[in-house]
Amino acid sequence: MFYDGPTGLLRLVVIGPLAYAWLVLVLRLTGKRTLAQLNAFDFIVTVALGSTLATVVLTDSVALSEGALALAVLAVLQLVVAWLSVRVGWLRRAITSEPTLLLRDGEPLPEAMAAQRIALPALHQCVRSAGFGDLAQVGAVVLETNGTISVIGAGSVGRGSVLPET
Repeated sequence: MFYDGPTGLLRLVVIGPLAYAWLVLVLRLTGKRTLAQLNAFDFIVTVALGSTLATVVLTDSVALSEGALALAVLAVLQLVVAWLSVRVGWLRRAITSEPTLLLRDGEPLPEAMAAQRIALPALHQCVRSAGFGDLAQVGAVVLETNGTISVIGAGSVGRGSVLPET
């Protein structure tokens, strides 16, 4: 249907800004870490917050108070899990993966690439996107815990103290 009447539009105009303001407040109270996408779990929470906000704004069967509570619960759960993962090793290992070294000193690591389902053309694309035209110019390529790929130039690797072990 194209138009259901003014009631739905009025609800959007009222509930939208209120839900948005509430989410901003919740995020400010729970801190920057709530939206930091350092691993897959963080990404899921970010998507869930956005989905919940959209549901509150667009679905008239969800009251603002229910949506506000849902947003707060998600943010607090993220806060608690992040806090615990810093302090409890087994929990950190359960919810986050380790970064994976895909290339070292210009040489792709085929076993690591296969384990992470990264094909050589995809690795080449990442290297090109980072501004390198030759694998020999690259000291390391790392698949990070959040799914991003870091490309480190050969002259920037240093001792490699921040690189994952192979």
